[in-house]
Amino acid sequence: MLRGVNEELALPLLAQRPIVTADSAFHESIRGRRVMVTGAGGSIGSELVLQIAASAPDTLIMVEHSEFNLYEVQATLDNSNLRLDRHALLADVRDQSTMRAIFHKHRPEMVFHAAALKHVPLLENEHNLIEAVRTNVVGTKIVADLCCVYGSDFVLISTDKAVNPSSGMGLTKRVAEVYVHALSQRFPDVRLGQVRFGNVLGSSGSVVPLFRRQIAQGGPVTITDPEMTRYLMTIKEAVTLTLSAADLQQYEPGYGCYVLDMGEPVKIIDLARQLIRQSGLRPGKDIKLQVIGARPGEKLHEELSYAWEKLEATGVEGVRRARPDFNPSKMSPHIEHLLFAAKARDAIEVAKAVSAIVPEFQGQVSY
Repeated sequence: MLRGVNEELALPLLAQRPIVTADSAFHESIRGRRVMVTGAGGSIGSELVLQIAASAPDTLIMVEHSEFNLYEVQATLDNSNLRLDRHALLADVRDQSTMRAIFHKHRPEMVFHAAALKHVPLLENEHNLIEAVRTNVVGTKIVADLCCVYGSDFVLISTDKAVNPSSGMGLTKRVAEVYVHALSQRFPDVRLGQVRFGNVLGSSGSVVPLFRRQIAQGGPVTITDPEMTRYLMTIKEAVTLTLSAADLQQYEPGYGCYVLDMGEPVKIIDLARQLIRQSGLRPGKDIKLQVIGARPGEKLHEELSYAWEKLEATGVEGVRRARPDFNPSKMSPHIEHLLFAAKARDAIEVAKAVSAIVPEFQGQVSY
């Protein structure tokens, strides 16, 4: 892990299920193949890079728009004992011509699409929501479309916030899911899929680094709601299971939708108390807990799947297969409308389009 906190600190909260370790995993779908990771310098992307590098790919192509993040993940590989053909490429997934040039030159056989805007409250204004559409929807479309042109396997890294979304972030990730599903109907011979999971401990956008900073400053630790829960998993575990889902997808032509088993949701206030105790302090005494109310776009409880998605066992512990029960091709005109509106930065038309694509949206996108 390149950033964040020691994930082991929070493992007692995840005791409801066995923790999958990354050290023993070796993924046959990776061996000897040209593999691309977008968002390669992010929390999930950088762990994907490390685990893929350890699974003996022929070539590893790291795509990242942040120079510092790309430098950091490349430096980590430089300091490892892993020797492989790799390319660190500065690029924005929203730039179609650049992404086309990368695909043309490097011909990836497998693409893990982790590039995304993901900070829920930050994306709850007009400007940033449009940017989220451009990255999370347009960027996904560009990369997935190129996978169909070049015959590359595609895995979208999705989120539980895409289920009955209440935020702009979740909304745009749900639209991305719908688009990939629809695309798979047009290109049944290309393996197009997604892996959906909840919060990961230690990511750049998770609450754990925030709590630790507040503890170091003497408090208070701010809690949005005493009853708020989240599904939690370590970064290493989430990525190991994601790669296991990609292994499964090799044997399933067409669309594959996988949901990670994250055990029982954890109360955020319990996580805060545990981090305070692990700092040698007493919750409520040495460090105060302050309830500040939910932030824009936040739900009290998240969901990993829709009620109408049929979850099935896969034979791989921790990975379930979802069978979506709807026809995504009906959404294609609305997706095209959304792309046009986002390019024109027309917030009203963006709101109309996303409401048509995701009628179950629980938030508000009118400004």
